[in-house]
Formats: sequence, C-alpha cells, structure tokens
Amino acid sequence: MVDEKVMDVDHLAAIDVHTHVEHEGEGTETDEAARKYFGEGAPRGRQGMAEYYRSRRIACVIFTVDERMSGRPQVSNDSVLEFAAQNRDIMMPFISVDPTRGPLAISEAKRLLRTGQVRGFKLHPQIQQFFPNDPVAYPLYRVIEEAGVPVVFHTGHSGIGTGMPGGGGIRLKYGNPIYIDDVAVDFPDLKIIMAHPSFPWQDEAISICLHKPNVYIDLSGWSPKYFAPNLIQYGNSLLKNKLLFGSDYPLITPDRWLADFAKVAFKDEVRPLILKENAMRLFGLASKAAPAS
Repeated sequence: MVDEKVMDVDHLAAIDVHTHVEHEGEGTETDEAARKYFGEGAPRGRQGMAEYYRSRRIACVIFTVDERMSGRPQVSNDSVLEFAAQNRDIMMPFISVDPTRGPLAISEAKRLLRTGQVRGFKLHPQIQQFFPNDPVAYPLYRVIEEAGVPVVFHTGHSGIGTGMPGGGGIRLKYGNPIYIDDVAVDFPDLKIIMAHPSFPWQDEAISICLHKPNVYIDLSGWSPKYFAPNLIQYGNSLLKNKLLFGSDYPLITPDRWLADFAKVAFKDEVRPLILKENAMRLFGLASKAAPAS
C-alpha cells in the first residue's frame, strides 16, 4: 500500500543523502568484496531498509547506479521511483544514467524526469568509466541543470572492487574530484554533490567546495573517525554550510556513522547543519514549525 504521507522534516532527526537500493537475490563476488572491505552488514531487503530508516526518524536519498562493469544485477530506475513512492514520508529518489550512452542516456533521463518524481541524479565516474569533465557527459548535465535538481558524483577511493584482482577493473583516476571543478565552472547553476571524503584528494575537494558556491560534499562511505583533520577544520568554519550527512547504506549504516560522528571534533552548532539543515536548504525542504515570536 502506498504511503501518502508527505515528508515532515520537523519530525526528522537527520537526512541521509547517500544510500543504495540493493538488488534482490544473492550477492555477487563484487558485493561480498565490498562487504568485507566495509566490515558491516545492514538489514537485508527493501522492506528492512524502509523500517530501519523510519524507526530512526531519518529520511534518505535512494538511488541505483547505471553500470555494467561490476557484474552486479541492475536495479532499475523505475523500481527506485516506485520504492520511494511507497515510502515518500522518508525517501527521496535519485536516478542514474550512464552519460557515455549518449542519446540513449538523454532520452532515459527525460523520460524519468517527466514522472515528476525525480529529486536528483547519481553518477559514478569510476564504474561508468568517464572523467566528469569529458564533453560526452555535458548534454546530460544540461538536462539536469534545466531540471533544477542536484547531481551526486562519486569521488575518491572506491570500496567497490577493493581487494579484487586488478581492483575489479576499476580505475581510481576517474574519482579525482579536480575534474568536477570544470563542470562547476561550465554549469554554474548545476547543484553538485561530491560524494565521500575524497581520499587521497581531500585537499582538492575542499578547495573546489570553497571556491564554487554550487558544490557540496557528502560525508558518506567513511566512518567519521577516519576523517582528515583538515576536513573537520573546514567543516567547523568555512564549509559548515556545505557538508552533508551521508552513510553509504547498506555498506555503512547510519547507526555506525552517527555513533562515530558523536566522537569527533565537530562543533555543537555545526552538527545540526551537517545532519539535516544543509540538506533541507539544498532540497528545498521547508519546516512547518511556527517561527518564534
């Protein structure tokens, strides 16, 4: 049964901007390698995911990745939209199309946007095998910019493929965030989220986020206890309005992430910005609470 409730941001404790919808069925070799790398499991199945987030009063951005490289069964964009519609009180769906597919990517993006349900796009340059500033991707960026929704780029190291022969064929060079700087220049109205602390290019990511007003960083894919000191330093100051809570569920759960976040040196006044308020502004989520008199 479809849940018709509208998201109540005042009820939420946090907004997780980075979660993956898992394929149904047995895990692949790539899945198992990723779970070994992250060292954690989460409730299996989509219903388990919905119950997990709802019980913790955490909203989540959900998505799949349009890719063929890893050999993992694909989760369709349509199923992501359907799952979010069934849980619209806590879920915001992003879609994913591989920009190297050219006109097919554009037509698929436009078809999905016409549903009126799409809240953003997810791109993974390493497993889609493109540099973010490759002109092949620019027609897709124009579509996303015109739609007025954010786009998430994977940056930095890849947990997917880690420990597999040849890293599962994944080339880490595509995850260098410096190439996103060109995108931010050429599409100044495109809202860009650089996913993950961008190891080993953290300084580049911080510089881009400082310099370009349309660029944000989500903190998913790493336990906060491993955050670089300069990320925490800038998060407490010049980037306090540009950092977003993300877990990378199911590989890292919010329970683990939040427990470690409580132990690192973010200022008390910065924590609610990272956990919810910055995402509210980015996604245009309004509080219904009456202003103080």
